[in-house]
Amino acid sequence: MVKLWNGGAFYSKGALTPAEQAASLSAEQGKKNTMAWSILHAHNTSGSDDKLKIKFDKITSHDITFVGIIQTARASGLEKFPIPYVLTNCHNSLCAVGGTINEDDHMFGLTCAQKYGGIYVPPHQAVIHQFAREMLSSCGGMILGSDSHTRYGALGTMAIGEGGGELAKQLLGKTYDVNMPGVVAVYLTGTPHQGVGPQDVALAIIGAVFANGFVKNKVMEFVGPGIRNLSADFRIGIDVMTTETTCLSSIWETDENVREWYAIHGREGEYKQLSPAEGAYYDGVIEVDLDKVRPMIAMPFHPSNVYAVEDVIKNPADVLAEAEKRARVSFGDKVDFSLQDKLVDGKLYVDQGVIAGCAGGGFDNICAAADILKGASIGSGKFTLNVYPASMPVYMELIKNGAAATIMQTGAILKTAFCGPCFGAGDTPANNAFSIRHSTRNFPNREGSKIQNGQIASVALMDARSIAATAANKGFLTAADEFDAEFSKKKYFFDKTIYENRVYDSKGVAHPEVEIQFGPNIKDWPEMPALTNDLLLKVVSEIHDPVTTTDELIPSGETSSFRSNPLGLAEFTLSRKDPAYVGRAKAVRDRDETVMKEAAAVAAAFDKACPELAGRVAKAGFGSTIFAVKPGDGSAREQAASCQKVLGGWANVACEYATKRYRSNLINWGMIPFLFGGNESALPFANGFYIFVPDVKQGIAAKTNEFVAYSINPANGAVQQFSLTTGELTDDERKIILDGCLINFYRR
Repeated sequence: MVKLWNGGAFYSKGALTPAEQAASLSAEQGKKNTMAWSILHAHNTSGSDDKLKIKFDKITSHDITFVGIIQTARASGLEKFPIPYVLTNCHNSLCAVGGTINEDDHMFGLTCAQKYGGIYVPPHQAVIHQFAREMLSSCGGMILGSDSHTRYGALGTMAIGEGGGELAKQLLGKTYDVNMPGVVAVYLTGTPHQGVGPQDVALAIIGAVFANGFVKNKVMEFVGPGIRNLSADFRIGIDVMTTETTCLSSIWETDENVREWYAIHGREGEYKQLSPAEGAYYDGVIEVDLDKVRPMIAMPFHPSNVYAVEDVIKNPADVLAEAEKRARVSFGDKVDFSLQDKLVDGKLYVDQGVIAGCAGGGFDNICAAADILKGASIGSGKFTLNVYPASMPVYMELIKNGAAATIMQTGAILKTAFCGPCFGAGDTPANNAFSIRHSTRNFPNREGSKIQNGQIASVALMDARSIAATAANKGFLTAADEFDAEFSKKKYFFDKTIYENRVYDSKGVAHPEVEIQFGPNIKDWPEMPALTNDLLLKVVSEIHDPVTTTDELIPSGETSSFRSNPLGLAEFTLSRKDPAYVGRAKAVRDRDETVMKEAAAVAAAFDKACPELAGRVAKAGFGSTIFAVKPGDGSAREQAASCQKVLGGWANVACEYATKRYRSNLINWGMIPFLFGGNESALPFANGFYIFVPDVKQGIAAKTNEFVAYSINPANGAVQQFSLTTGELTDDERKIILDGCLINFYRR
């Protein structure tokens, strides 16, 4: 089904050849023959093929992120949006949550679009990525979005999801700085079986590459004869899930199916054929035989926890036991988690089905689900099914062609475009419930449960087709390829009248006379100090999970209502992972009397152990830090870092950072992304210890990447010397850290 080639490969005449069998070809030249290189090169302003400074064609944000981005840019001198900037309202769409603050954010977005010359998409019109596909994509173009699932490669657009700081840079005319990434070919052959959907293919790929980091921070380039056997919608469904592999971006070969997609959307002029040049070189290959892909399921609590649905049906008790074992790594003894009660007469029963958002809410997915559900009933028991078309134009066409009525007749609910089910702000299951979803993620608590309150639910990812088959079977897990259904393959007709009537499009014209409408929850960023020469850090949280997601660093869900209030949102930091963190961090930030007495004792112990540095700990800048083995998997939300910063954080210490975007978020908020190169089991510090890093400002300025550090145990005064590194930093990244954050950097 999925085979990985660990060595390099060359692409010629539609076939791949291992590099060792093509000694006459040049890898150096071949790297320039990929689609990825061509697009990146066209958008690079640095003059270097290795150190890129990218300017994007368009940028896009949603209502969890755009307030902070614009506030950052305003504080740094923003006068006009220099490129098309789309502000969608698909996350905080439930305006009753948190009083008026969600709709206050929407009005902030509308008035900013008017003042600075942007595009504003009101709530329920479209999820961010569907609008971008329908109205922004272009073959050979580049889009930067403040959502991690910013992926439009199937439509020939190289798109990258990053934290808000990177979008603020684009708004201020600056660049996205990155080393030329490696490129991995995804070579598709064959044709999917009936009942197999894009989520099945995506999960098969994720299961093969996530844990081993095969495509981490690389570009996935989709090539091969199997592409022509996939509709544009099918390709989009695979493409959006590439985020869960930890790749940087994606790009696909384009063909007549993509041309037709652009023509349907009235934008055929944005189409051009993309394909690698002869002799393109790839750093690795993911070979996918579409003939062999079967309906898949990602069991709780990660998209890479993948099984074939038929294997789960055959051995449900074993699979559930394995899921419970994995859960204990994250939950420990915080909650009593078991899925064994989901076995009914040896069959796996699920409580809820959801088809939603940028992954599941596409036209083809929902029409296929309707075909499977035709004439069925989801029953009057516990099982529920909710379906969210990804945009109002998709919704309207489903009404016109009858698919909407087919779905609703079963007892399922058809709702408007909303990302809530994907991040815990909609369709939160009952306690101990098990949900199957065609959405993007199934991290712990992301469905909305709160383990700190004893509430736990779990999500498995599946394709819309198998979710519909399960719904037709009244909640008993069923693979779509085992379900007898006739697929109508309805044709899509796009009507943009809804957008013309409702979306505000400035056409790039700014109206500086417009007053921005601020709600009482929208707050400016607090002042942030510049880096001091010496730094004393108190470790205020220690996380030893193999991977820590951004949802664990700053929970999604109902907390999103506070994302325009930096200090208010910070109160939720690590609340589901380490509820004591906020109190510990604030005690350091606010110079609590107990903490300062402890710090004084630590300084005295250090002076005694290291007299050559005597007196420097007492005068050092003082802040907090956290340790995590591999933090930052998942969302691009910058708040995972900024919340730590406003609580007095100055650094993270990690064995590895899960994604570039989280590391970039740390840097943009003036936090040092320290790496500990030793074995996790040999950490020279623990929660509550102090870390002293002398000459850190001098080292950052002098382009040093290695630092001598000292841990001090406040319990006994023991001091231990060890090493920390930062990894490669650009000149601007160093200046941002020195200045204390991106805002200070631009002010200066």
